[in-house]
Amino acid sequence: QVALLDIDICGPSIPKMMGLEGEQVHQSGSGWSPVYVEENLGVMSVGFLLSSPDDAVIWRGPKKNGLIKQFLRDVDWGEVDYLIVDTPPGTSDEHLSIVQYLSASHVAGAVIVTTPQEVSLQDVRKEINFCHKVKLPIIGVVENMSGFVCPKCKKESQIFPPTTGGAEKMCQNLNVSLLGKVPLDPQIGKSCDKGQSFLSEAPESPATSSYRNIIQRIQEYCDLHCSQEEKII
Repeated sequence: QVALLDIDICGPSIPKMMGLEGEQVHQSGSGWSPVYVEENLGVMSVGFLLSSPDDAVIWRGPKKNGLIKQFLRDVDWGEVDYLIVDTPPGTSDEHLSIVQYLSASHVAGAVIVTTPQEVSLQDVRKEINFCHKVKLPIIGVVENMSGFVCPKCKKESQIFPPTTGGAEKMCQNLNVSLLGKVPLDPQIGKSCDKGQSFLSEAPESPATSSYRNIIQRIQEYCDLHCSQEEKII
């Protein structure tokens, strides 16, 4: 049983990617009901509260924080094994709020995503530093868009060259686990736009294999470091 909480308040993309655009949140006696993709996957996002996907959310910090608190307090998730929290890039209000509100819940840790080039790694080093400062464990780093294999000639090209060694070198320097590398596959973008499962649409893709290995490593980490209570990532 998995709960997916989207706290990217200003750029909620989870409803689109999950094929849930146009869905609405319903209120019941026990609180807000999440929107379900499958019986075992519930989703909550500010995107469900907007009248149009193009509506801009122009909120200051306190209002964002209030909604995040409401999502955690008033959504009837039921019994879940994992709560996965999707955050925006950066180290701002949303990150501070979610760490503070879940401080008593023993968060399993953070999964940090980067691309191979130095411009991205600079931001990710700040994220890692943030996690250390707020004492948030780091499960590991995922390198996304890690090379592109041409479907015709099978030659691999570095679309985003890892000029400083990419995520692998950074993880070695900072003593953080590298969970895996996901190659660039145009089908991933298409699946996200259509709200379809990439793993189902492209089961033979090298990216699917990478995703499955990363998921397995995260599960192994949680089994090793977490109690039987819900795991929060």
